Amino acid sequence: MIRIRALVVLAALCVAGALTVAPAAAAALPTAVVVLGDSAASGDGAGDYEPGTRGEDGNWCHRSAHAYVHRTALATESVNLACSGAEAADVGFGDGTHHTEGSQAQRLVEVARSHRVTDVVVQVGANDEADLTGTGIACIRAFLDVIEPPCRETLGPLVAERMAAVAPRVEGVVRDVRAAMRLAGYADAAYTLVLASYASPVTELMLPLQGARGCPYSRADAGWGRTVLFPALSATLRGVAERTGTRFLDMVRATEGYEACTRTPYTQEWQRRITVDPEAFVYGGLDAVGYHLAQESFHPTAAAHAEMGRCVGDFVRSGLPAAACVAGADGRARVETGAAVPTPA
Repeated sequence: MIRIRALVVLAALCVAGALTVAPAAAAALPTAVVVLGDSAASGDGAGDYEPGTRGEDGNWCHRSAHAYVHRTALATESVNLACSGAEAADVGFGDGTHHTEGSQAQRLVEVARSHRVTDVVVQVGANDEADLTGTGIACIRAFLDVIEPPCRETLGPLVAERMAAVAPRVEGVVRDVRAAMRLAGYADAAYTLVLASYASPVTELMLPLQGARGCPYSRADAGWGRTVLFPALSATLRGVAERTGTRFLDMVRATEGYEACTRTPYTQEWQRRITVDPEAFVYGGLDAVGYHLAQESFHPTAAAHAEMGRCVGDFVRSGLPAAACVAGADGRARVETGAAVPTPA
């Protein structure tokens, strides 16, 4: 797969100039904003999944009609190439498949030839060495079993090592996205490329009896996730953006104050609570449908995607090289600078 990626990137570099789309031809194409990545970008948890991504023939990409790419107002059309559970290898060039689908970068080439792509958003890394799903399961297990040590103690020492391993994988994706656009005839300056991080789904500021409400985490572990784990991944992705000349949008605080188990009624929350029995999720016992239903746990809701999409659009239009998307008490998410790092409660 590495050899295939190298050949594709080399080809893109060699022909970039020759394939530049003629201005008249480009103007005739519909404009499009495109997102690549994993469940956070596909809209898993937001519901109303596109036909063909709801388990048909093994495709569980869970691309939602509410995904934030459809709420940016950056172009006349929006294209969601993201897929739940995707790793960096599934987003970049390669010959593997994930949920029956091939390389997202390769499909970007096709989209960029049939549209005039103005903006590309990439959100990936959570399913690689960062292992946010595995971390969440470990934290739930620690909550359910008093014998288990807190996940912040067992996994905390591994954070730096894991983030160091994530960085080169995401850098590879950024290079492949650039190469894909060159293959389609775009100069690097012809479109905006944004790398986004992830919103923290839980907080130590949960309602009482949070375990019974659908958030089986200790407050201390939830606080560690909000103030340490998610910011660490965000800082790693920011470093990737800086090294690759990519714009960066920090999403750690994008659902702050609206996390799972923080509001009554729960419909006011911007993060889903756990969608399956916690013990079955941690210790096994879920059937295929239950396993994929569990994908929706602790993911942004349709309301969250609406606000994040507007924030992404505002960020792109601002021209800022980097900023944060921060939820406000008024139920609006805004672009802010110097406000990315959450503080302990």
